[in-house]
Amino acid sequence: MPPLAALHEALDAWFGATARDLPWREPGCSPWGVLVSEIMLQQTPVVRVLPVWEDWLRRWPSPAHLAAEASGEAVRQWGRLGYPRRALRLHAAAVAIVEKHDGGVPGTYDELLELPGVGSYTAAAVAAFAFGRRETVVDTNIRRVHARLFSGTALPSQSLTAAEMRLAAELLPADVGLSVRWNAAVMELGGAGLHGEGAEVR
Repeated sequence: MPPLAALHEALDAWFGATARDLPWREPGCSPWGVLVSEIMLQQTPVVRVLPVWEDWLRRWPSPAHLAAEASGEAVRQWGRLGYPRRALRLHAAAVAIVEKHDGGVPGTYDELLELPGVGSYTAAAVAAFAFGRRETVVDTNIRRVHARLFSGTALPSQSLTAAEMRLAAELLPADVGLSVRWNAAVMELGGAGLHGEGAEVR
């Protein structure tokens, strides 16, 4: 294994050259757009999420726009993405954002974790990708890369373990900006060649 700094540099260069052009990765994407993408991408491939995400943000460009409507409208707009409870959770999160955060998506892990339907992964991902914070982001794709590169196994264990979280934290670059790109790059690497095939493919 190359020194960790060299690995960070190599993967960052790879990501810069090969990363997919996704709207929620654009610098101008709002934190709300990132939060919506993270909820939609749970167990759903990018190719199915893209059109629904775009329609959703056109209709509800902010949490306040969604919170002002009945939760049933969110389910209808969700369409055929599957797991429609996610739409209800997004609606509940929008209401909480309006009521407790003056309509702005909160920017810290702890605040995000308090939103309805937001778990530890989503809180870390939104804090990192929407607000540029140094957070340990661990999804199925990231776990797959860690298992193959560092644990010597083809696939991670069925459930996320404390050892996996410690490894992910140890691998995270100290530089804040690089840590955000590292999370995205490892996620992209874990999904390489699997686009459109199912869960956690981003």
